[in-house]
Amino acid sequence: MTTSGARSLSTVLTAIVIVGFAASLIGCASAGPVAPVAVSDVKSVAGTWKGIVYGSGSEPEQIVLTIREDGSYDIVSAQTVGTSRGKGKIVTRDGRLQFEGERGRGVGTLLKNPAGDLVMNVEATLSDNSILTAKLWPSR
Repeated sequence: MTTSGARSLSTVLTAIVIVGFAASLIGCASAGPVAPVAVSDVKSVAGTWKGIVYGSGSEPEQIVLTIREDGSYDIVSAQTVGTSRGKGKIVTRDGRLQFEGERGRGVGTLLKNPAGDLVMNVEATLSDNSILTAKLWPSR
């Protein structure tokens, strides 16, 4: 390759990196900081939420959480060896969601970014004392 050809390639690659970096900054800026949202009643979060659950010592799994207006919920986890199902009840306390399920209990916090996007973070302790965390988004 000639010196001018190498210089042109270098210029193009530099431009691509700069544009990519700028685009990522714009994407991060639009996401912005998240703020907690107080949940006054379970009806305000009723519906289907999809996301990922992380357990200690296990691979992340995709989950679907269906919350009904009466506070009952069903959860389905897609595992490599099949699916796992659970159910329970949710109540609100101090602006957060309190989960009480067949295999454990947890606390859910609702967050919103400046664009209005919601995310639910859940921290749970199972009956075997293992800890799970989950990040869920409303299904559209």
